Amino acid sequence: MQRCTYWLMPLLLALLGPLQAAQLTASPAEPLQTVLDRAAPGDEIILPAGRYQGGVTIRRSVQLIGQEGAVIDAAGRAHAIRIQAPGVVLRGLRLENWGRDLTELNSGIFVEPPAADVLIEGNSLHGPGFGIWLDAVQGGRISGNRIEGLAELRSQDRGNGVHLFNVRRVEVVDNEISHVRDGIYIDNSRQSLLRGNRLHDLRYGVHYMYAYDNRVEYNQTTRTRTGYALMQSKRLTVIGNRSERDQNYGILMNNITDSLLRGNQVEAVQQGHSDHSDAHISGAEGKALFVYNSQFNEFSGNCFSDSHIGIHLTAGSEDNKIFGNAFTGNYKQVKYVATRPQEWSRDGRGNYWSDYLGWDLNGDGLGDVPYEPNDAVDQLLWRHPAAKVLMHSPAIQSLRWVQRQFPVFRPQGVRDSYPLMLEPPLGEDSE
Repeated sequence: MQRCTYWLMPLLLALLGPLQAAQLTASPAEPLQTVLDRAAPGDEIILPAGRYQGGVTIRRSVQLIGQEGAVIDAAGRAHAIRIQAPGVVLRGLRLENWGRDLTELNSGIFVEPPAADVLIEGNSLHGPGFGIWLDAVQGGRISGNRIEGLAELRSQDRGNGVHLFNVRRVEVVDNEISHVRDGIYIDNSRQSLLRGNRLHDLRYGVHYMYAYDNRVEYNQTTRTRTGYALMQSKRLTVIGNRSERDQNYGILMNNITDSLLRGNQVEAVQQGHSDHSDAHISGAEGKALFVYNSQFNEFSGNCFSDSHIGIHLTAGSEDNKIFGNAFTGNYKQVKYVATRPQEWSRDGRGNYWSDYLGWDLNGDGLGDVPYEPNDAVDQLLWRHPAAKVLMHSPAIQSLRWVQRQFPVFRPQGVRDSYPLMLEPPLGEDSE
């Protein structure tokens, strides 16, 4: 009997724990930290309308719920809320005026390593430093929040909207982020998900560094200086995202391997100014997709349109699979200097090119002549930009004529042997 009681005790404690939880109601007249310190694990703390002093630390597994009009003001110092316990829930809060010292990581919400499985949802944050910072956290969800920085600050003086450092299994879903430095920054993290976020008026919408086995799905970037900056990472799955009216780059890939980009739409990327910290990545010509030193990736079912350059690959970006995509209305469809032939089709199916001038006599939906976007003149002009003043000169036109008449002079480069005659539906190649 004693043995049975011993094994039943943990179950009884688990059942009785929720029954013992209390609901506490805070008041603006009482320091919020006092209420938090009085609460027991599992308690729910309600904040009625009013202004509460920030700079508080949550040391127990509680729920902090704000009613309409509840504001936590950090008076310009440090973090508005620091979380040190697992299973904490923050919901319905308005956080304002935390610190702006980026070296000290001042944040609206700062989540420390012990705070596993935190839930931060339906909050509004407006301040100068970082919005939400998760530091080496295992598990968590950030959803339905609105995070806004201070537009009057220079981009480099703002914090990131959501910053994930060395986290595992974190979901960032359905948030709206604007006027911060980077919307969502992921550093040295694994098995995390970004889905359905709306990111606008930023430097980078999504910024990956040293991240592995992560998913980026159905997000939207607008008016950023780069929509999706994917750097130094492996095994990223990037599906169904949109980039609209971003500057410089819609999607930028630097040293990305073994990743999948499928069903993404990038449109109207325009030339802007560049302030990239990676000084060796130059050029801001309005590229829908820029691939730098990236291999063994698959690009399928995407649409790159109405930009200065549809796709630019450089620095050894070979051995990538590119098929089933649509390149429409770009001033220059492809910019690529290859050292060996690159076939951009798979299983007898290539890509759609809006400037393809071939024909389809047998009506199978595939062009009867290959699409080869770049010739020796293109490569000459890329290597020697000053020669662009001669682009429409008789000499350049003569060189192009010689290439057409004598294919032996054609350099190694991109070839789509089975160009599509009709633009495929977005994401058609999704499995």
